[in-house]
Amino acid sequence: MPGFGDIAKKAFYLGVGLASYASEKAGGTLAELRSQAQKLADEMVAKGEMNSEEARKFVEDMMKQAQTGNVGSGETTTRTEPRRIEILDDGDEPTEKEAQPQDVDKLRDQVKRMQEELRRLQRDK
Repeated sequence: MPGFGDIAKKAFYLGVGLASYASEKAGGTLAELRSQAQKLADEMVAKGEMNSEEARKFVEDMMKQAQTGNVGSGETTTRTEPRRIEILDDGDEPTEKEAQPQDVDKLRDQVKRMQEELRRLQRDK
């Protein structure tokens, strides 16, 4: 029967092996991410959507986010419950229950004028 020292040694080696494997996988994933970010930046430069300096900064920012683990979420901590959203009523817009009949009539008139303008523009083509 193996002693406690042998079990501890095997557990230690297992931990080192898993850490090494995870490091290799993460390195490969980061290299792949850098490659994809660079391709995207190159495409955007080719289309004129950004210049080469912006592309370089974009790739660097993506790599920093990937290394810190904040890719896509924008949050550094995980939540156990959904984020609460508070809806503030500024009082400017009437709610459906508060809408007056004259408001509805104004909207209908506006829609009619817009439809007539659209028809006129289509005829003028």
